[in-house]
Amino acid sequence: MAATTEGAIKAFLEGLGSGVPAFRDGPRVGQTPPYWVIEQQDVAVNAVPAGDFGDPDAEVSVVETLTVDLIEQARIKTGPNTTRNAQRYGLAEVTARALHGCRLPAAPGPITAVRFRDIDRFPIADNRIRSSITVEVHRPLYPTEVLPA
Repeated sequence: MAATTEGAIKAFLEGLGSGVPAFRDGPRVGQTPPYWVIEQQDVAVNAVPAGDFGDPDAEVSVVETLTVDLIEQARIKTGPNTTRNAQRYGLAEVTARALHGCRLPAAPGPITAVRFRDIDRFPIADNRIRSSITVEVHRPLYPTEVLPA
């Protein structure tokens, strides 16, 4: 079991068999692309309340928003004046589709829904491309601290 939702997504991505390593909050020093970076952006109370908010023991439903960024090298130099594409076109979309509706079995608590929201693509410095997948994870707010195993 993962200690965080980010860890559960990391385990899920690595289980897809794409051969692309995944990291929470940033890659290790010197990591070469491609790789995934999973970061929590927000945890907000679900707009559709679950339970009585006057009851301190009622379950509180939240939506956790995360970004799943695919960092890839854009081009590889093949000669003095030539390059070729290095991107794995479609990998971000295939991954977004796999995340949409999955249950994240390694999550630290029950997951009621995982929803893909969008994919943004950004050229970044140093010959790299970032495809950023926004994911919403619907779950109860944890009533106790999750301790890593």
